[in-house]
Amino acid sequence: MAGLVPPGASPDASKPAHSKADEKTDYTNLPCPIPYEELHREALMSLKPETFEGLRFDFTKGLNQKFSLSHSVFMGPTEIPSQSAETIKIPTAHYEFGTNFIDPNLMLIGRVLTDGRLNARLKWDLTDNFTVKANAQLSNEPHMSHGMFKFDYKGKDFRSQFQMGNGALFGASYIQSITQHLSLGGEVFWAGQHRKSGTGYAARYETDKMVATGQVANTGIVALSYVQKVSDKVSLATDLMYNYMSRDVTASVGYDYILRQCRLRGKIDSNGCTTSYLEERLNMGLNFILSAEIDHRKKDYKFGFGLTVG
Repeated sequence: MAGLVPPGASPDASKPAHSKADEKTDYTNLPCPIPYEELHREALMSLKPETFEGLRFDFTKGLNQKFSLSHSVFMGPTEIPSQSAETIKIPTAHYEFGTNFIDPNLMLIGRVLTDGRLNARLKWDLTDNFTVKANAQLSNEPHMSHGMFKFDYKGKDFRSQFQMGNGALFGASYIQSITQHLSLGGEVFWAGQHRKSGTGYAARYETDKMVATGQVANTGIVALSYVQKVSDKVSLATDLMYNYMSRDVTASVGYDYILRQCRLRGKIDSNGCTTSYLEERLNMGLNFILSAEIDHRKKDYKFGFGLTVG
């Protein structure tokens, strides 16, 4: 039989080749996508750290496995709106008291500040597929109080959400897995108080080594992000924000480096603003935080340090 093989061809060439085209997608066993509102979460972890200016101290005391109390102190300047290009800051300080109740199916978080603001969050898993979320903020200042309800449904290979808030705000989103790596989704909202409506579309492609996301809305926003997982400890990220109505464009690149005792994140954007955020674990339950943001164009320099206990 070996003599029947054409010259220049190996005996294995007579066997049918296994190509990628033969690997068909099993549409009955697609993964469940992430929520529509978290499409860019990997990029946000690297490019949008919670930077601050001044001093911050956070202490959390667990009373039992489900209930804990928290105390936070912040001292530093606060930016106020200004019509000029120069940044105006005023010194501020406040204390925040919080309570946390965390159960496998129920999460309740409350915060009250010395300036009179009250924040509350609720997350209740009614079933394995249906979740109710609520956020509220009460303030002494007029028109600054707001509330929002969200109803999430998790299917086998899709997620949907309906939300409503004060000011006659209504919104809905849906995202569906198309293949093992690709998911597509859309959203719609109506702001009755401002008589505005909008729609948006998004795509997300994810593998073990990278995540690429694109999002566009008729409000003029185009958002693109890409995250490359170099290793289990190092990730590189980039994003592009474009408003085709105002023609504003902003691009940034960043990194996320996880060491044995610390985590370092940072970015630099097309406006020349550089950000760095360091979390150092000094001991079990004791973390030291350094935050820096430098904007030479606006001559705005922000440095902060903090301590987290518990």
